[in-house]
Amino acid sequence: MDDSGAMQAWAAAAIARRWPRAGVDQIAALRGDLSTRRFWRVAIATRGEPAPPTAILVDLGPDDLPRYVRVLNLLPSPITEPPWINVHRFLESIGSPVPALYGADPARRAMLVEDVGQLSLLDAVRRPGADAADLFRLAASELLRIHVDGTARIDSRCVAHEISYTGRLFEWELKEFGEVGLEAVAPGADYSPIAPEIATLAARLDRFPRVLSHRDYHRENLYLQNLPNQNRPRIRIIDFQDALMAPAAQDLAVLMTTRDTDEVVTPAIERRILDFYCAGLARRGVQALDATEFMNSYRLCVLQHALKMIGRFEMFERNGKTGYRPFIPHALAQARRMLGEMRADFPELTAALMP
Repeated sequence: MDDSGAMQAWAAAAIARRWPRAGVDQIAALRGDLSTRRFWRVAIATRGEPAPPTAILVDLGPDDLPRYVRVLNLLPSPITEPPWINVHRFLESIGSPVPALYGADPARRAMLVEDVGQLSLLDAVRRPGADAADLFRLAASELLRIHVDGTARIDSRCVAHEISYTGRLFEWELKEFGEVGLEAVAPGADYSPIAPEIATLAARLDRFPRVLSHRDYHRENLYLQNLPNQNRPRIRIIDFQDALMAPAAQDLAVLMTTRDTDEVVTPAIERRILDFYCAGLARRGVQALDATEFMNSYRLCVLQHALKMIGRFEMFERNGKTGYRPFIPHALAQARRMLGEMRADFPELTAALMP
C-alpha cells in the first residue's frame, strides 16, 4: 500500500471509531496551495449514524514548524504536539469558528477534521451581487475575537504565545525581494541603497505591540457557511497552525491586500473595514494604538507584505511553481500605494518602484 493508501486506510478506521455504523464512501484528493501537507475530501456513508456527510483527511507533512521558526530559532523549547492541534484547542476555547477535530494520530501525521465547505471568502465576494464590504466585515469580526479574546487569554500552553513576529522575521521574509523580486519589477535597480530602508521597515514593525495573530488570514483560508434560520452566513477559519504574536495590522494587511484582493477590496472598502475594526476595539474597551499610529502600522504591514510576496512569487516561478507571477503586479500596486503615503521614509525604495 502506498503512502496515500495508508492515509486513507487510517481515515476509514478513524471514521469507524468515531461513528461505528458509518463508513467511507469515496475519497478524493484536494488541491493544496504551497503547503507540504496533503488533503482529501472523504464522503461518508452514514448508514443511519448521525455522522457528517463529508470530512477532510489531512496529512500533516514532514515538518511541524515553518521554516522561519527553525531557521531563526524563534521557539525557545521543543513542541510536544503538532501546532495545528495545539492552536486548534486554544481557538476552540475562545469560540473561534475553527473546524471540529474528529480524530488525530500525530505519530502517523494524520488528522480527520470537519469539512467547512467549498465557498471561500474569495468565491463569495466574486458572486454576482455580493457585498464585499459586508463579507469582509464578517471576517474582521472574527479577527477581533482572535485579537482581543485570544490575546487576553493566551499563555505558554499555546505554542503561538511562544513565537513572535519579530523585526528579524520581518526582515528575513524580505530576503527574496532583494534576491529576485526587485529585479522582477524594477530591472537594473540597485538593491544596495534599498537594503538599509528594508532594515528600517523591519525595525519599525518590531516596535508595535503584539496580539495573537492567525498570520495567514486571507480569503482562501476563510470559508462561508449558511446557517439555518439566519440571514447572515458564518465565517469558518482554517490553516491557523502558524499562529503567532504579531502587530494587529499584519492580519488586516493580509486580509485586504494579498494577491489580487484589490479587485474586490477598494480603498473605500478598506477604510470602512479598518474603521469597523477600530470601533470594535473601542467597544471592547481595548487600549490600542491611537488612530495615527494604527494607520502607520497598517501601511507598514501592507508594504512589508507586498514586498515579501513580490519576492516570493518570483522565486516560486523560478523554482517551477507556476501560476504566481500574475499576482506580482497586484503586490507592486499595493507597495506603490503605500510608498505614495510614506515616500519620505523610504526614498530609495520609492525611486526604484514608482513609475
